[in-house]
Amino acid sequence: MEPEFLYNLLQLPREVALPAEEQLPQGAKKKYLPSNSRKDPKFEELQKVLAEWINATLLPEHIVVRSLEEDVFDGLILHHLFQKLAELRLEVEEIALTAASQRRKLEVVLEAVNRALQLEEPQAKWSVEAIFNKDLLATLHLLVALAKRFQPNLPLPRNVQVEVVTIESTKSGLKSEKSVEQLTEDSTDEDRPAEDVFDELFKLAPEKVRAVEEFADGVILLLLIGQLEGFFLHLKEFYLTPSSPAEMVHNVTLALELLKEGDLLSHPVSPEDIVNKDPRSTLRVLYSLFRKHKLKAGVDGTPRGTPH
Repeated sequence: MEPEFLYNLLQLPREVALPAEEQLPQGAKKKYLPSNSRKDPKFEELQKVLAEWINATLLPEHIVVRSLEEDVFDGLILHHLFQKLAELRLEVEEIALTAASQRRKLEVVLEAVNRALQLEEPQAKWSVEAIFNKDLLATLHLLVALAKRFQPNLPLPRNVQVEVVTIESTKSGLKSEKSVEQLTEDSTDEDRPAEDVFDELFKLAPEKVRAVEEFADGVILLLLIGQLEGFFLHLKEFYLTPSSPAEMVHNVTLALELLKEGDLLSHPVSPEDIVNKDPRSTLRVLYSLFRKHKLKAGVDGTPRGTPH
């Protein structure tokens, strides 16, 4: 198969290296994502939801994922994520600097993950080799499986499927085959979670959500959490008059850490989204507080903290 034909088939930019026949042993196969698949809105949304979920889960450890394709391969993020989700500790080196040690670490983590998911490696849609080589499809299959096992209420986009091209090395050269890869299922009506309460709010009263912008610097949010949760935040712990986006992110990150410690966040939220005045993210945070203290007020008749 001529390289030019492969580029056209995969719709890849010329700077992306295709496997030479000597790099792909005879009989071996490898999947590739054409550019139109990578640009699929639902495929992009799935990556965004999973990245935000990881970042929210690992927020107390100050670990940030920016690219699922580039940041997950060495086992570090998977190590911390799985420990947090499964509430256990893996006997594996914390920092792996060489490729060999990173691969060993990844093997240990994936063995534990597969045991927790009750999967043998041949059954799994991922492998040490695939994850370590930054195979995005394998990485997504793994993260979706973890989310379904440990956080089944995570609002993953439904029925995400992408077209892939499988390249196989044969005696006569490289052969290609197109197929469709299913990443998430199309849930039945009974399986679908209730529509996000904020979806309805945005439909009925979009003009009223602008009031949440005053929480963007994190100050009011921190004071509100302290008031409702009954604790005092020392002024040295946050910026009372933040003067830069970095100081605002610090405040909001602290607020989200406090909410996560109190098991109040039901959806992953990015600090940057709140600083950027994203109303949906801000409302989710406020609603988590409202839900807890409204329910408490219904039980004992008085909300926690002194009302203003």
